[in-house]
Amino acid sequence: MIKVIFERVRQGKRTIKYPMAEPVLPERFRGRPALDQSQCRPGCAACAEACPTGALKCGDGVLSIDMGLCLFCGECEAACGSGAIRFTRDYRLASKDRHALVLRSGEDTERKLVRQLDDEMKRLFGRSLRLREVSAGGCGACEADVNVLSTVVFDLGRFGVDFVASPRHADGLLITGPVTGNMRLALQKTYDAVPSPKIVIASGACAISGGPYEGHAEVAGGASPVLPVDLYIPGCPPHPITILDGLLGMLGRLK
Repeated sequence: MIKVIFERVRQGKRTIKYPMAEPVLPERFRGRPALDQSQCRPGCAACAEACPTGALKCGDGVLSIDMGLCLFCGECEAACGSGAIRFTRDYRLASKDRHALVLRSGEDTERKLVRQLDDEMKRLFGRSLRLREVSAGGCGACEADVNVLSTVVFDLGRFGVDFVASPRHADGLLITGPVTGNMRLALQKTYDAVPSPKIVIASGACAISGGPYEGHAEVAGGASPVLPVDLYIPGCPPHPITILDGLLGMLGRLK
């Protein structure tokens, strides 16, 4: 036991300082895309052709990207070569509005922090939020980054947010995966078991739009066709900081 105590003292505090300080992101992190139509070469559509999900469009003289469908793979940036599209290190991606995830060249693409809940919902959930995580056919990547939020590094519980085992003990659902045919009924039943009022969060490209499975006959195309979604968190998978930022923004914990 004494060795355990000494080791704990040696390691010191491991919890990150965010949101009191900016987070330290990995070198290869890709955040909010930045678009510059003026850098496009005439007749070039290399970026759109490289996109595996069709998230990037360059028709009608307007360059746009749907962050809800984007895998943040970087293939478009590599194929472009002229700087018309690049991925910044802005981790603030979450939005309550699905349409706000579509960025267009020429518009102010600086992401605004997600709007907080209305006064009544904030009164109910602003200090304590319990979520049931549902993997609706996910590959495991989004689920893994959700799970690490409960570790000592991110310590989600310090904000009064926790994941629970039963939907009957939850205030809402956090959904990952494209909602496969085999999971659609299970997801609906889980949602019905959550007491009202309740919150639904779609985390990851699959849960927002179907991601790489968008348009497939065996998936619903994300959570929205099945349930009313209150918060969209883009990414493939979303970085834990992006998820945390979206949750805190929704709860009105960010200044």
